[in-house]
Amino acid sequence: MALGLAIGSFAQVRKIPAAVTEAFSKKYPKAQEVEYKDNLINVQVHFLLDSVRMTAKFNSDGEWKETEKESNYDAVPADVKDGFQKSKYSSEWKVSETAIIYMPDNEVRYRLKVEKNDVQKKYLFFDKNGKLVKDSITI
Repeated sequence: MALGLAIGSFAQVRKIPAAVTEAFSKKYPKAQEVEYKDNLINVQVHFLLDSVRMTAKFNSDGEWKETEKESNYDAVPADVKDGFQKSKYSSEWKVSETAIIYMPDNEVRYRLKVEKNDVQKKYLFFDKNGKLVKDSITI
């Protein structure tokens, strides 16, 4: 716990790079409730856009890496739902959270947080065609 506090405290010592604030303002000029979090490896920018919670990630040079948008399962494309239904997770795992991740080159990923029980939880990442491209364990 103390380590987490030390890292979090240290991360706030560095001023958010101007390149990041400028790049964010240019990419999302209508963003509201903007909050920057420096993770040393990247800067996360939490904000509201059209009343939707989003998080953008930039490297320290202001290069945009991705933006995550909160969503709900009903809003994901049919191909993604079909991909989940055909995956090995569909029978015993329930979708508990959904996000759309926008990446450079107009690439889009759909992240489904699925839970089998209170302990077993995973993130599943699908491409726009419903192909499962990655899964990872979450807490």
